[in-house]
This record gives sequence, structure tokens and C-alpha cells, in this order.
Amino acid sequence: MVIKVLGSGCKNCIMLEKNTVEAVNEMKIDAVVEKVNDLNKIMEYGIMTTPAIVIDEKVVSYGKVLKPKDIIKLIEKEIK
Repeated sequence: MVIKVLGSGCKNCIMLEKNTVEAVNEMKIDAVVEKVNDLNKIMEYGIMTTPAIVIDEKVVSYGKVLKPKDIIKLIEKEIK
């Protein structure tokens, strides 16, 4: 599983990346968390508001900083 955190590097983007890593560690799953801050690559996903989370190339959240427990719910939904 590849989880991408899209964002420019602002405070919210950094916090979302931290929370995503925390969620993956808590779940003990085999997942790679990547930070994407290239604006052109972010625009390829069709989102206009960051930060965003992309799981296996599917945008699952954008425009908000989710807590680890909320990220876990998103990951579990994509695993099923």
C-alpha cells in the first residue's frame, strides 16, 4: 500500500503527514508514506485544497488535517 500526503509543506500538511505515519505504525501494516509537495503532481489528482491523502492512487481526503484514528478508518475502508 502506498499512502501519499499531498501538500505544500505548510503546518497543516506537516501535521497530516505525522498523523498518517502514526496511523500506519499503530496499525502495523506494510505501507509506504510518501510526501508529495510538487504543485504540478498535486494538481494531477484534481484537488484544489491541501493537505490531502491519497491511498493507492485514490484521493480519500482533502482540505483537512485528520487525526490518526480517522486516518485508520480510511485505510481500513481501502483494505476491504
